[in-house]
Amino acid sequence: MVYRPLRYEQMMKAAEAYDVRARRMFGGMGVYTGERMFAFLVGEDIGLKLSPEHFDEAMSIPGAGPLKPDAESEPMREYVKMPKHVLDNLELFIMWVERSADYVQRKAQQA
Repeated sequence: MVYRPLRYEQMMKAAEAYDVRARRMFGGMGVYTGERMFAFLVGEDIGLKLSPEHFDEAMSIPGAGPLKPDAESEPMREYVKMPKHVLDNLELFIMWVERSADYVQRKAQQA
């Protein structure tokens, strides 16, 4: 059976403008635009890689926190586990997905 996190379809739909692909890793699934991972899905959680200014803004949202692939792991640097109320609000979720994908695309262009 192929592993698909619960919010896989939601993530792929929200990020479809970025020509995304997903790959299993670390017990979850990384979502990429080009060669850069910008989201990580594990169980019911979605973590998004964010610029420093968006990271701080996201971490201030009630229910947000650092993303850990599992209980024993260190938090993934630059990734914020988005709270359920953001994941359940399509418009708000798409806004955060766009911020994340745009950030990694800008970083790729600067490299």
